[in-house]
Amino acid sequence: MAAVDAQGPLLGDTTCGSLLQQLQQIWDEVGESDEERDKMLLQLEQECLDVYRRKVDQAAKSRAQLLQTLADAKVELSGLLSALGEKTNVGIPEKTSGTIKEQLAAIAPALEKLWKQKEERVKEFFDVQAQIQKICGEITGTSEQVGNPVVDESDLSLKKLDEFQSQLQELQKEKSERLHKVLEFVSTVHDLCAVLGIDFFSTVTEVHPSLSDSTGVQSKSISNDTLSRLARTVLALKEDKKQRLHKLQELASQLIDLWNLMDTTQEERSLFDHVTCNISASVDDVTIPGALALDLIEQAEVEVERLDQLKASRMKEIALKKQSELEEIFARAHIEIDTEAAQEKILALIDSGNVEPSELIADMDNQIIKAKEEALSRKEILDKVEKWMSACEEESWLEDYMRDDNRYNASRGAHLNLKRAEKARILVNKIPALVDTLVAKTRAWEESRGVSFAYDGVPLLAMLDEYLMLRQDREEEKRRLRDQKKFHEQINTEQEAIFGSRPSPSPGRLSLGTKKVAGPRVNGGANGTPNRRLSMNSHQNGSRSINKDGKRDHRPVAPVNYVAMAKEDAASHISGSEPAPASP
Repeated sequence: MAAVDAQGPLLGDTTCGSLLQQLQQIWDEVGESDEERDKMLLQLEQECLDVYRRKVDQAAKSRAQLLQTLADAKVELSGLLSALGEKTNVGIPEKTSGTIKEQLAAIAPALEKLWKQKEERVKEFFDVQAQIQKICGEITGTSEQVGNPVVDESDLSLKKLDEFQSQLQELQKEKSERLHKVLEFVSTVHDLCAVLGIDFFSTVTEVHPSLSDSTGVQSKSISNDTLSRLARTVLALKEDKKQRLHKLQELASQLIDLWNLMDTTQEERSLFDHVTCNISASVDDVTIPGALALDLIEQAEVEVERLDQLKASRMKEIALKKQSELEEIFARAHIEIDTEAAQEKILALIDSGNVEPSELIADMDNQIIKAKEEALSRKEILDKVEKWMSACEEESWLEDYMRDDNRYNASRGAHLNLKRAEKARILVNKIPALVDTLVAKTRAWEESRGVSFAYDGVPLLAMLDEYLMLRQDREEEKRRLRDQKKFHEQINTEQEAIFGSRPSPSPGRLSLGTKKVAGPRVNGGANGTPNRRLSMNSHQNGSRSINKDGKRDHRPVAPVNYVAMAKEDAASHISGSEPAPASP
């Protein structure tokens, strides 16, 4: 214990010299030789050198590591500045001298700030690229297969980030436009399905499940395939709508024709107002839900089929009604047909069963159309014929009026006759020009059609030629009577000169001079005999014409004053008109 205590203080102050002294003391006590002592001292020196060498090596290695760390830090700093691509607010150390640790301590804060800024920038790039990738996936229809985006950390500049953000804005705009287009398509499909009576939900979900009303607006598919399928669906529905409307309009037209044929009551027709209301509507005009549903079209088809069967049983009645309409058109146009033979032929065709009822009705409809066209082409000429006949009737009345010696008496209605006479003279003066115009138009009509223009079976030009010939004969007769009158007046003058007084008229002449006509001539000359020379009168079925109400009357076909006046009537007209003035 005393020896240990004696060595304690020595250990606290131990140095290489003290240890060497202790070693010398021990050697002295032991009696080591000088060779052994030198050998052991040499060994101690060698061991000390090895220790120093190891420490130096460790220090050199540590310095190299610090230098590499400093170099890596500088490279990393340069890389971060290059990746971020802009001048940052991070203080870049300007100190390039001093110890290695001092240089590392100066660059460490800058590196830490740049690393933090890089992490934030990478997160921004990741978010923008993730949104871009998501929208691109929604457009291409592969959004479910899209993974996480890979950020290129070599370029994290704000310029690159702005490019990605601009791309994102364009994609967001395109997404908004696509979504708007999808919603428009879905709305159109909804309206078309409503009009056609089709289930909207099954139609749109067949295109894409996200298009149903249960999903949110932002969740609806906007892919190219969805838009393409929606467009095809809309086109198909529009084409279906067009075809159904065309079919429904055909059925409505058939219904109306059948109703008109069979005089269907308005109450029965009103049951199909929902069908006939769209007969003239365009495709875009039909928007009422269910207006073109299949059950409605089938209902109209069943009704048309029912009416067709009913029409077949009433074919004779319908055909005769059509024939009556055709006869009315011909009668109005003064075209003569054999009505009895036509009706017998129609009844024979129906009874024989050799012709389809619909074909017969269609043929008669075509005949009616052609008859209307024929009547329209004759209208202008017929209007002038009516004017001509009316003027000739007024001319006949005027002649009778002028032969009435009492026409100036203050009798009841005398002033009305005077006015009528004035108007009649104006009409009579227009007759030659009217006849000339009528002849020219009739010839032009015949040349254009290659057929003769007949008026109730009589060629109109023959009637006009006959009228002109008779009018010329009458004018010649009037001139002859005027010359005869002058001759008689000359003889009377000579007799007065010889005998000194005018001979009194004979009783026969006096009776002729006072002859009075009770009223207008209706069917002949002054002597009451028929005055037509044409073969158009009573040898056929009688002359027929149509009045304004569409009813037949028996007004003469040709003017009533065709024939020249009889000689004795003419003489009475001349003698009776001597004391009267030239005009009323």
